[in-house]
Amino acid sequence: MPGLLDRVQSLYIHVPFCAQKCAYCAFFSQAASGDTVNRYVDALVRELELVAQDISPRMVFFGGGTPSLLNLRQWKRIFAAMERLDLLGADEWTVECNPATVSADKARLLRDYGVNRVSMGVQSLDDALLDRLGRVHSRDMVFRSYDILRAAGFENINIDLMFAIPGQTLEVWRATLAEAIALGTEHLSTYEVIYEDDTPLFAQLKAGEFDVDEDLACAMYEELVDRATAAGLRQYEIANFARDERCDSRDASPVRPDGAPGEGAGDLPAFACRHNVNYWRGGSFYGLGPSATSYVRGVRMKNWSNTDLYCEQLEKGSRAIESTETLSPLARAGETAAFGLRMVRGWPFEEFQRVTGHDLRSEWSAEMDRLVARGWGDRNESRFKLTRQGLRFADTAAEMFLR
Repeated sequence: MPGLLDRVQSLYIHVPFCAQKCAYCAFFSQAASGDTVNRYVDALVRELELVAQDISPRMVFFGGGTPSLLNLRQWKRIFAAMERLDLLGADEWTVECNPATVSADKARLLRDYGVNRVSMGVQSLDDALLDRLGRVHSRDMVFRSYDILRAAGFENINIDLMFAIPGQTLEVWRATLAEAIALGTEHLSTYEVIYEDDTPLFAQLKAGEFDVDEDLACAMYEELVDRATAAGLRQYEIANFARDERCDSRDASPVRPDGAPGEGAGDLPAFACRHNVNYWRGGSFYGLGPSATSYVRGVRMKNWSNTDLYCEQLEKGSRAIESTETLSPLARAGETAAFGLRMVRGWPFEEFQRVTGHDLRSEWSAEMDRLVARGWGDRNESRFKLTRQGLRFADTAAEMFLR
């Protein structure tokens, strides 16, 4: 049994159920049915029991899918198991919610058990675009759900938005940003539409129903950075912005992520998502639920992307792991470098060496030089980071660091 200080501190739980599949979504999800969801909850409890001795969670994240589709009884079953296994009390505990599935009773229940952060999948505040994406909520539901969450006591709310949606103009994007920022949310996550295989949007693109406008996407990204920054939301990752204090209450005490791996004083805003920072900094985490990935002490494990098979394995008393991969120290360091460059602060050289045991200056000197020459990288005596232009193409830059 690992000692308390050696246990994994980050826990992700995948809830694979949605009211309907969105047109852009390539994540593993399926339509919810009562019997299947109940069976999943029982299997999840068994998986929690199997890993609980190696977890002392400071960060918990329920993602999906749509976790807020679970009913009160199902949530209580999960919470009772977490309480029994001593898994409550995380410093940051996030649950993803769809605005169409937020109720006052559910919000109070989540808050009562220690959930202190909600990530709301808004995507757009334009009803025509919401319909284009296949979302089940309307713009009015966003504002109602936001008020319900505030009334339940949530003082850390993230809003997810998407840009470069087919049919979205720069004017519509500006209007959505203005309304989202005016809500006073503590965190803003944004995503450019990606056309994944086996999604309706990808099929429509291939059929010539619309074209991708890269110049417009770049303009939308620049608008995002400028407007969010001007409103006091500090960019700390490619498309993630957070406040240093709540804008609607001088008395609120923001939770500062002082203990998140790989961070330095003043480098992160107070409301940065600690779970994601741990991920970008190469920290260990357990991922439970169908399709979830774990990364624990250099070993990557992936659960089956099949809810029935996931449940069958756990009903037999075993983990539902489809694949396991042990990374070499150099491969681990390369991935850590690549993910960490998504963050605005980049990698301080001494910190990277402490985390990985490798020196960024010697192992990846040529890659850094090429990025600097291209105008995508900024290097000084203490650290390397991507420029504003480089962040726009971070995936391409990151590939250069993989080993």
